Amino acid sequence: MTTAGLVLAAGEGKRFGGPKAPYVHNGERLVDRAVTVLADAGCRPIFVVLGAWVGEVPGATVLENAHWATGMGSSLQLGLSHLNAESGIDEVVVSLVDLPGLTSDAVSRIVEAPGDIVVAAYDAKRGHPVKFASSTWPELIKSATGDQGARSYIADHPDQIVLVEVGDVATGEDMDVRPTA
Repeated sequence: MTTAGLVLAAGEGKRFGGPKAPYVHNGERLVDRAVTVLADAGCRPIFVVLGAWVGEVPGATVLENAHWATGMGSSLQLGLSHLNAESGIDEVVVSLVDLPGLTSDAVSRIVEAPGDIVVAAYDAKRGHPVKFASSTWPELIKSATGDQGARSYIADHPDQIVLVEVGDVATGEDMDVRPTA
């Protein structure tokens, strides 16, 4: 079973004060940390969708979203469409660039859990990352719009969701605002 990693990192970070991908937090760019967490959990290959900021990301293939300003949905569409064209990829773990508390242990649990839609849970509350089987991609690509990403698709398929608790090894908070010194 081949599990790819997909990091959504195209946004402009309005509340953050700029794109989050190149932001250095604890000595490492957020985008590099996101790739490392997925790689350490066994995700290969890894793709990063960039847009408002574009640069090199070691260990990942960069996909440039020309429509990044329309929201996360276009980044998810681009990433999944690219994966759909790749051969031999069975599933993908979709993560966000701004999850500094995510760990490879948490992602490993997601990777190892069987199911078409495997969602990380933090104290039983759904969060990121989410793993999608390749059979879900065509419908997911159609449903991803605006800033919704996969939210509506997941809501429409409650019988396919497998929740995996990871709150004991990670935090699900995203970095919406720039940390103050």
